[in-house]
Amino acid sequence: MALVVRTGGEPDAVTAAVQRAVRELDPTLPTFDVRPMSAVLRASTARLSFTIIILGAAAAVTLLLGGIGLYGVMAYLVTLRTRELGVRIALGAQPEAVARMITVQGLALTLVGIGTGLAIFALTARFLRSLLFGVSAGDPLTLGAAALALLAVAALASWIPARRAARVDPATTLKAE
Repeated sequence: MALVVRTGGEPDAVTAAVQRAVRELDPTLPTFDVRPMSAVLRASTARLSFTIIILGAAAAVTLLLGGIGLYGVMAYLVTLRTRELGVRIALGAQPEAVARMITVQGLALTLVGIGTGLAIFALTARFLRSLLFGVSAGDPLTLGAAALALLAVAALASWIPARRAARVDPATTLKAE
């Protein structure tokens, strides 16, 4: 049996008054686990909250690792293409154009990944419905926010190697040839 009391006063004072009233009605009836409704609600959603925090942390780590991986791929690509980039700059390409080219390539890789992810999501969305609370499986705002977050991380991960590509010294590159 549970007793719920709504009050606008101090919970501790109300708790003592309710316990006195229960004792007056039936002195053999024990009162235990007396707590405010906010604590009851927190306890009932604790497992869900913990799961959401763990999933959020896993998602953040995954996003970080994906960004590091894309950075590594783009940095390696710039290293492999250093001579080509130096020749482009020597022939008159603006460093900003070279940086833009590298960044666009990184974003293109990301767009392919987002497209693949959305295709896989479309295939598995019906299985995910049972895991979602307060959001529909195909919520466009959530999917759009996730895609924008991925694009932002990809832009940063591509921009760093692109800056290095724009600083390639054409004279050094041509001497190496």
